[in-house]
Amino acid sequence: MSPPNVIVFGPTGGVGSSTALTAHLTGARVSLAMRDPSKPIPALTGPHPTAFTRVQADLTDPASVRAAVTATAAKHAFIYLTFGTADNMAGAVTALKDAGVEFVVFLSSSGIRGEARDVQPAEFISWQHARVEMVLEEVFGAGGYVAVRPGYFATNLLQYREQVAKGGVVRMPYPGAPFDFVVPEDIGRVCGNLLVKGAQGAKGVVTLYGPQLVPQGEVLKAVGKALGKELEVEGFADDEEAVKFVMGNGLPEAGARFLVRAFKDSAEGRDVPDAREREEAVANILKYGGQEATTVDKWVEAISGKFAE
Repeated sequence: MSPPNVIVFGPTGGVGSSTALTAHLTGARVSLAMRDPSKPIPALTGPHPTAFTRVQADLTDPASVRAAVTATAAKHAFIYLTFGTADNMAGAVTALKDAGVEFVVFLSSSGIRGEARDVQPAEFISWQHARVEMVLEEVFGAGGYVAVRPGYFATNLLQYREQVAKGGVVRMPYPGAPFDFVVPEDIGRVCGNLLVKGAQGAKGVVTLYGPQLVPQGEVLKAVGKALGKELEVEGFADDEEAVKFVMGNGLPEAGARFLVRAFKDSAEGRDVPDAREREEAVANILKYGGQEATTVDKWVEAISGKFAE
């Protein structure tokens, strides 16, 4: 059976571009759904400049979603969360189904543990993702979608690039908080394979973690070392100061408070996945993506230059 036509929403991001490239290399015809189809995507140029069809669409505009799927005859779709939709993306998800999509890969969050319906509104980011998972269950049903739930994105540390470039002291919430630092390319390889090949036995959810738990301040110091800088990493005086910092990066207050609380919980040893859960989530990167999970050292080596830009 030949691979299905697939459509990737959000291909300019690290995960989206990796998803699209993986789907292409797996043999699928890949369409890129973009708010602005003229926007450059450096990760998809080079040896594959003409491999992708671009189409205008916005997940906050169900009519554009329906038109994009119809125009591309896509049967499988990759989507991500758009914050702030009043219907928890029900309009976009229904438009996918109505236009002929049969299977969806949704970029969710490992903040959801267990059933999506059990997540509480106070868990701001997890709750937003959980509402979309519930919509997918209602519209596509069991077997019609997979929610990929990654851990802490390594690229979240790029928010400190200006401080790193200046050198000296870098301030961040709870630098001693350990995270798994899963990389977008690994997530995208998993998503791209699922997008083309279907669930492959996954029962609605695939959780992904990076292979190491490392304090985030130590990772920033490693970035500094790779750039020839000796960095000092300090926390904030209190949580309110940390919340203001996170809000300054574009998150609403509820989201900022959720993240700072998550940093604190991690630093104090609360809400940490057990060893068996972590082992399975790390193994999923090889199982569904075809390559071993990227280590922190390899990621730092590959990405450090971006902190100097």
